[in-house]
Amino acid sequence: MSKDYYSVLGVSKGASSDEIKTAFRKKAHEHHPDKGGDEEKFKEINEAYQVLGNETKRKQYDQFGTTFNNNGGGFSGGQNWGGFSGFQNGANFDFDDISDMFGGFGDIFGFGRSHSRSRRETAGRDIEILVKLDFLEAVFGGEKEISFSKKSKCDKCDGSGAEPGAKVETCPSCHGSGFVVKLQRTILGNIQTKQACSQCGGEGKTYSENCSKCGGSGVYKKQEDLKVKIPAGINSGESIRLSGKGEAGEKGAPAGDLFLRIQVLPHKKFQRDDYDIKTEEEISVTQAILGDKIEIDTVEGKVKLKIPEGTQSGTIFKLKEKGVSRLRANGKGDHYVRVKVKIPKNLTKKQKNTLVELGL
Repeated sequence: MSKDYYSVLGVSKGASSDEIKTAFRKKAHEHHPDKGGDEEKFKEINEAYQVLGNETKRKQYDQFGTTFNNNGGGFSGGQNWGGFSGFQNGANFDFDDISDMFGGFGDIFGFGRSHSRSRRETAGRDIEILVKLDFLEAVFGGEKEISFSKKSKCDKCDGSGAEPGAKVETCPSCHGSGFVVKLQRTILGNIQTKQACSQCGGEGKTYSENCSKCGGSGVYKKQEDLKVKIPAGINSGESIRLSGKGEAGEKGAPAGDLFLRIQVLPHKKFQRDDYDIKTEEEISVTQAILGDKIEIDTVEGKVKLKIPEGTQSGTIFKLKEKGVSRLRANGKGDHYVRVKVKIPKNLTKKQKNTLVELGL
């Protein structure tokens, strides 16, 4: 039974070459087995494109369908030219299409458009460190000294991995290219792949002697002492990123980044709510009834707070801009003081009578 290749690709019989190519890319991407698609469907899509994407074969197909077969170069069901068998039988498969469709996938199988970089540099690993700050350190910021262990660039070989004075030679395995070509069996058939040379690590050269300090990697483990500027207003859960302060990359590759995750320790008196500070103060019954001025502790020092006559327990007063500096904006938060009226205990009989007389 003749196959409808136009239907397989989802195009009309009058579709242009560009429309057919676009449809093929979309369908192949959708049904590719590596992306969870149906392998048989993928083969069928490939088979259809081998016909419709070739002007001569398309004309034969339009005239005879897939059942045509003779010794003059015709085809039968795509078995002698298309599908995955085509790789073994010299099919003219468009590798640029696959490379465009799958991006890095094409590079993996060695038919991407660019192999100018024979060695992929492995950047250094990012590091995350927990930094604990006292409450007021976070409020006002300042300088903090931290110590941690990381892979650093070898100072003996300057990251090259070679012992100083060692003889540098062209790698005998890859002949200086940094990669070797291997034949790999895939769902697309036998494909030549380019892989980083295992003997030279993709550098294209070898050394008569590796660095005695780093063993040839170009990096070694060491203790790092670093002074870090802590911005005023930083809070728990926030991070400081120090670019290039992570672990060194091997053989001169870029270093990773250092992330400082902040944890602010609690304060015995102050409670922080974003950029606001909250405290609680006790006042006497007399102060609540008659009013008074009391001294309040803030992060910036002591201030006077006026307690009006008749203040109720639980009343909250606001001290404007006596809180924490805003990290990424101007100004400060506020300081909120909640007053609690302290009820006296063990009153004398005279004190009780006085309260009764006052109607309290």
